[in-house]
Amino acid sequence: MTGTLITFEGPDGAGKTSVLRALLPQLQQLASLPIVLTREPGGNAISEAIRSLILDPANTAMDARTEALLYTAARRQHIMTKIRPALAAGQIVICDRFVDSSLAYQGAGRHIGVEAVAQMNQFATEGLTPDVTIYLDIPSELGLQRIATQRQQQNDRLDQEDLAFHQTVRQEYLRLAQADPNRIKVIDASQPLADVINASQAALKQALPTLF
Repeated sequence: MTGTLITFEGPDGAGKTSVLRALLPQLQQLASLPIVLTREPGGNAISEAIRSLILDPANTAMDARTEALLYTAARRQHIMTKIRPALAAGQIVICDRFVDSSLAYQGAGRHIGVEAVAQMNQFATEGLTPDVTIYLDIPSELGLQRIATQRQQQNDRLDQEDLAFHQTVRQEYLRLAQADPNRIKVIDASQPLADVINASQAALKQALPTLF
């Protein structure tokens, strides 16, 4: 039996964590299968250690390709230790970020090249692709404003990039969504949180009616 992989994507400040925190109990009530919630980079001890290294604001000297390789390494470990076993058990895996993040942030934002990052991730994932992706879209200016006013902890290394970087990331996300509308469902994340949660649930129910 094969499970289902759902990913949530969005630029910084889109509110993915808040949406997932509120949406998960609702989906657990609706779902016909067990749900595993996880995140990238992270989801297991090795990948969480890599996450700390990547996002540490002190690591300003990190090369862009090194960053991309670290994300890919964390993803590979995550897939092998958590995602694939859950899918093999017939479960629903909901992941906060996946390959689309690397394409947008490293491929476009770091100007490495989307195709180069896609090839790197093809090696790591062996072709594993989400069944559905919920993309929470928000203008970069508003996303950064939310980060500045709402986050209590120190911003991570990517949060501290300039507006142009975040705009480039967002434009790549929108390009990916336009290229693959059957998989990527775009939600306006500038709406009130309750509306974003409701829209995300509706999109999942429409895309996966046998599960929700």
